Amino acid sequence: MKARSEEIRRRFPRIVMNLVMALIFWLISVFIPPTVSGTVLPGLNADAGFLLWIVTAVIMAIFLIRALADALVLGDFLTDIIVKRMGIKEELSPKRAARDFIYIIVIILIATALSPILATVKNFGQILTTVTTYVALGLIIILIYDIGRIIYRIIEQKAELLADRLARMVEKDANSE
Repeated sequence: MKARSEEIRRRFPRIVMNLVMALIFWLISVFIPPTVSGTVLPGLNADAGFLLWIVTAVIMAIFLIRALADALVLGDFLTDIIVKRMGIKEELSPKRAARDFIYIIVIILIATALSPILATVKNFGQILTTVTTYVALGLIIILIYDIGRIIYRIIEQKAELLADRLARMVEKDANSE
């Protein structure tokens, strides 16, 4: 558990700084290129504003990718917390993936059943229906991600077992010669 808290302490500031830098370069890409547009760079025969916009957009994308990489690790932790709070046991089996799939079906059914009821609420019906849809979508995305992690880990374990068997066969064959 301590490793997770250290990981959060290390990654969260990096996410914030990468997002701040991406925002700064987005602002630069919005305001600076128009000031030099129309200027043609000699030798390249390209508009300076467009070239500057491309450079700032690429730098912004780099910072966003770095933030996304850190956010995915924190997303794993958040998924574990949400899945535990939903009452799903911590196991890596096909049964858990099947349970997650059943939860997805239940969430869809509940959201579908609630939508017409919530739509009848005066003044707030449309908002409540939209919120219900987005909450259901968020939970479904988390569960699909959890299913993907389970399947990935199962395949990874099977591949490691196969690699061990192949290595033992090669060692056994080398020892018999």
